[in-house]
Amino acid sequence: MAKRVLLVNKFYYPRGGDCVVVLNTEALLRENGVEAQVFAMEYPQNLPAHYQDNFASKVTFGGGMSNQWRALQRTLGRGDVRECFEAVLDDFKPDVVHLHNIHSYLSPVVGELAHKRGIRVVWTLHDYKLLCPRYDCLLGGQPCEKCFNGAKHNVLTHKCMKGSLPASGVAWLEALKWNRRTLVKNTDMFICPSQFMADKMIAGGFPADKVTVLNNFLDPVKLKQYQSIDPSQPREDYYCFVGRLSPEKGVADLLEVAATLPHRLKVAGSGTLEPSLRIKYAGNENIEFLGMLDAPDVARLLAGARFSIVPSQWYENNPLSVVESLCAGTPVAGSNMGGIPELIDSTCGIVFQPFDKETLRTAITMSMVRDWDHAAIARQAIARFNPGAHIGVLTDDIYRL
Repeated sequence: MAKRVLLVNKFYYPRGGDCVVVLNTEALLRENGVEAQVFAMEYPQNLPAHYQDNFASKVTFGGGMSNQWRALQRTLGRGDVRECFEAVLDDFKPDVVHLHNIHSYLSPVVGELAHKRGIRVVWTLHDYKLLCPRYDCLLGGQPCEKCFNGAKHNVLTHKCMKGSLPASGVAWLEALKWNRRTLVKNTDMFICPSQFMADKMIAGGFPADKVTVLNNFLDPVKLKQYQSIDPSQPREDYYCFVGRLSPEKGVADLLEVAATLPHRLKVAGSGTLEPSLRIKYAGNENIEFLGMLDAPDVARLLAGARFSIVPSQWYENNPLSVVESLCAGTPVAGSNMGGIPELIDSTCGIVFQPFDKETLRTAITMSMVRDWDHAAIARQAIARFNPGAHIGVLTDDIYRL
């Protein structure tokens, strides 16, 4: 009889990186003989799912007081999420419940319910929510670890959630309800996609024997795209940024430096900073905004670039922007933040200091003129991030099926 794994995530469509990982993991498990199903929150964009009629009802923190009250109750693990999840457990009878991004819209109550039944519970962490009520460890645009030692009141003191005391109050209550002791009790293994995150979890008081590292993998469709690229083909005279145009990504500093250099920069992505950046650099012939690109276009962009740049100013985990660039044989100039430097060595990129425009400028100049071994970069990255390297560790060492 095939082993059964229930994947749990807030949404069930490619909304963001966490959702993409869930969809890829579901497909990978099924391809390898594991029966995988999904539990999520009702949402109009969700893909069809076997247990969609048992999904928890949609909640939202917007709208009137009644909506906000229901959302607060959900955050604390109350409401229909218990009944809905129990129904799926009763019918599917999973061997493993694999949690992903569950806070607020589902809540860690799902792990608690599974644990009480003796089901193995593992949790892939896509952000720092278990350490930081705000998720991203940022305060005033700078890295912050004030809440790591359990002093969650800082989220109130600094109004970390959107500058709002009520929103920060909800995050504080959530952190008190789902505190470290409760989460550790109900979870058999926390999966960190980077060693950096694992180290922070352990420093934050989570037991080392319940923390493991497993990098994200490249889904088979994208993998085929990158395997079809000839990494030794001539590179064009540009470098590129692929990602969200928002403050924590360091894109404002990148463009300020790029505007003073004679090298062409292609910017792919959108975000809150896009309108202002487009206006500010409209007259600069060396900066080109491409907007959002689909996966094949991203692959082509990376395959033609001299290098890609990841100037993040927050604790990146295991960014796919770096993984995909390397799989295209394209070196990466990345900031020394979070899990980025774990993915880069002297053979495949350059690491520079975040918030330091001079080291950023130097990294761009050096990356542009260096003679890289693109074929070796692609070969090593594809070996590291292919699904085959991922599935055995997941099913044998983490799921213990």
